[in-house]
Formats: sequence, structure tokens, C-alpha cells
Amino acid sequence: MRALPLTLSLCVLPVVAGAQVAQPATPQAQAPATAPATQAPATTPQAPAKPVTPPAVQQSLTMSAAEGRVITLADAEAAARQYQPSLRSAQASTDAAYARVDQSFSSFLPQVSANAGYTLGTSNRAVIQNVPGSDTGVVSNSTRRFSGSIAANQLIYDFGKTSGRYNASKESAGAQENSQQQVLQDALRNVRSAYFNVLTQKALLGVARETLQSEEARLNQVNASVQVGSRPEIDLLQQRTAKANAQVALIRAQNAYATAKAQLNQTMGVETATDYTVQDVTVAAIPGEDEVLDALVKRALEARPDVAARERQISAQESQVKVTKAGHLPSLSASGNLSDVGANPFNDATLSAQGGIQLSWALFQGGLVNAQTREANANLRDLQAQKDALRQQVRLQVEQARLNVAATREALTAADEAQVNARERLRLAEGRYRAGVGNIIEVSDAQVAFTNAAAQQVQATYDLATSRAELARALGTVELTTLASG
Repeated sequence: MRALPLTLSLCVLPVVAGAQVAQPATPQAQAPATAPATQAPATTPQAPAKPVTPPAVQQSLTMSAAEGRVITLADAEAAARQYQPSLRSAQASTDAAYARVDQSFSSFLPQVSANAGYTLGTSNRAVIQNVPGSDTGVVSNSTRRFSGSIAANQLIYDFGKTSGRYNASKESAGAQENSQQQVLQDALRNVRSAYFNVLTQKALLGVARETLQSEEARLNQVNASVQVGSRPEIDLLQQRTAKANAQVALIRAQNAYATAKAQLNQTMGVETATDYTVQDVTVAAIPGEDEVLDALVKRALEARPDVAARERQISAQESQVKVTKAGHLPSLSASGNLSDVGANPFNDATLSAQGGIQLSWALFQGGLVNAQTREANANLRDLQAQKDALRQQVRLQVEQARLNVAATREALTAADEAQVNARERLRLAEGRYRAGVGNIIEVSDAQVAFTNAAAQQVQATYDLATSRAELARALGTVELTTLASG
């Protein structure tokens, strides 16, 4: 279960936690606006037609008037798919891998090259005249020369070296594509966790507001009682302290809420303001989340892209081992050449052609191929060991996520009961105080207990959503079934 940034305190200082209902009554609180209603996650494998909204979560409806935009979980996931840098990087790596496949395939095709040149020059030589008394003459000659050729080479057979490289590149590209899918699932898991954290902090902010409003109303009541002499002055000091503690808790809740939205922006890969609110959602039960462990592990091994990527990496390395061993064998190819040399490129008499077959065989390379083969086999054993380690990791992740789902379902049920009891305790304590048979300490303790119970209810609600998102990721499931409230 992922630990959300929440601190519960059972001392006098109430923690930022729980439900939202009241409008803020102090300058630290934001102006209220209406946000979507909240629903608790389902506690059975089947998603309910109309989820019951816990009171603590129901109170998270008050939001700042500045938060005009509403972002849904689908919006957050779509933004991550489009803007998250890790996904763009993974896509680029996949494109590069398939480009290497095309590079490997090019070795099957003819390799053709051409070159041409043209030179122009002069040569001068002295000529002695036969006429007595005459000067030595100079004869100038100009030269023109054209040369051009086209050469082609075609591999005929190399005992599987070229085809092995091609197959290895295809498997490597497929493995990279599977890895890209795993990056997508990780990115969606991070977005969902951050989104549920925002919902948690939003509800906890409501608890802080409700607590502050209750403390202010109680302060007015105690102040009136002290003025008429029905209560001692120490009750007024105690209540002022309780109000100040509630104000501190509200400030912390506001900061935690703003921080959670900044973290959500980061997981979405966007650089924008956080003047938005998020729509509450209920995460439906993962199909088969109550199945036995072995059945869930089998599903995960069949569906997870990182497992498929490891399999294809092993297949690629097996092809590479065969290619390396084939280094002992020859290569057979055919070549042809068409050339033209002379003063005039259009003179057919100077055109010549030739062709042939070449057999290339490296008879001795100082043990290079044997060493390369040992390295390739060692790399293959390494990948096989990584595959086994990944299978064990998958089993652990599935088991942890499954246990977390079961635990958070039970915790939510207990938290609901605790919140109801704490609310009733607070009501009775306030009634006893008004009747003059209780004291302010009893009321303060009941208020702290209710605040913490409301916080636990909120935490359990979104812990269940987060644990189901973790289970979906562990099972290799991209889609997460949710039901929006409101």
C-alpha cells in the first residue's frame, strides 16, 4: 500500500484529515465553491450501481472559487499519454529499434555504388626549328579524360549470419515495444496514485475546515458561558488554544493539497498552474481480485509487457549466439562492375564490364570467434537469470497488491464505524458541556478523536483506490474501471 503524505495525531493538536462540509471561517481558509460529490470505493468484487458516499468524503464538496477547472482521472491519464517525457523517450527508443531492423534487412539487398570523374589538362613541349636563325618553338597539347563505373555486390549465402542478425534485431525491437508498454503502465500507475493523493488531501482539507468551524462556534459558546459566570475562565483559554491548533492544521492542509496537485502535474508531464480541482471517483473492484494467488500470478505472467520483453530479449540473444558461432564459416557473394574510361563517355568502344563470385573465409582469427561465442553465451545466461528474478518479482508484487486490497477493504469498513462512533461521542460531549455536567477537556478530546476518525476514513477510502490501481499494474492491466461521482 502506498503511503500517502498524512500524519495522524492523537494529541490535542488535530491533524489535517477527514471530511469536508463547512465553509472556511478564517482568512487562512479559501473561499468555498462547489466540487463534485465523492464516493467511497466498492468493498466487494462487483462495482455497485450507486456507491455509498462516506460522510467524511461527502464533506469534501467545498472548494476554492479560484479552482474553476475540473480535471477527471481520464483527463489526467490522457495528458500523461501525450506529454509525459518518459513515454516520449520510450517511443523514440522503439522507433530507433525498428530502424535497426531495417538496417539489418538491408544486408539482404544488392549493394550498388557508382563513381565518375572528368579531367582536363594541357602539356607543353619545346620544338627546335630547322631554319637557321629561328627561335625554338613550343607545341601545346590539351588532354581530356573521363572515367566512370558502377559496381554491385550481392550476398548469396553466409550460413545464417545475416539472417540471424535480422532475426535478433526484430526480437530486440519487439522487446523494446513491450518495454514501452511497461513504461506506459508505470506512468498511468503514477498518475492514478497522484490523483488519488490529491483527492485525499482535498478531503483532509475539508476536515481541517470543519474542525476550525466547530472550534470557532464552540469558542463563541464558551465565551458567552464565561461572561455569565457559568464556566471558569480556564475553559476560554483552553478553547482559544484549540482554535489556534485548528488554524495551524488548516494551513498545513492547504499546503499539502497544493503540493499534491503540483505532484499530479509532474506525473502528467505538464507545466501549468494548479488552479483546478479533481473529480472524485470510485475505483471498481479488479476482476478476480479475490482469486487465489497462483491464478493471479498466472494472469500477470501472461499479460505483463515486461515479462514479454524479457522473453523476446532471450530470443534475440539466442539468435546472436548462432550468429557468433557462424563466424567460423565462409560467406559467398557475387559482384559485377561496369566501367567506361576515355575522352568521350559516349564512346561505346571504351565501355567494359566484368563480374564474378567471391568466397570469403577467415580461416584463423586468433581465437576471436571462440571468445565472442563465450561472451554471447554468458549474456544469454544472464538474461535467463533476470527472467527468473522477474518472475519472482511479479509474484511478490501481485501478492502484496492483493493483500493490500483485502486489508484496505477491511480498514475502510472499520474506519466508517469509527467515524460514526466518534461523531456520536462528540455530540454527547457537547451536550454534557451545555448541560453543565461535562468539562471543556472532555469536549476537546472528543473533537480530536472525531478529527482523527474522519481522517482515517478518508485515508482508507483512497488507500483502497490506490491499492486497486497497484493491483491492476501488477496484473499488467492498463484500464482501470472507475465510476465518477456527481
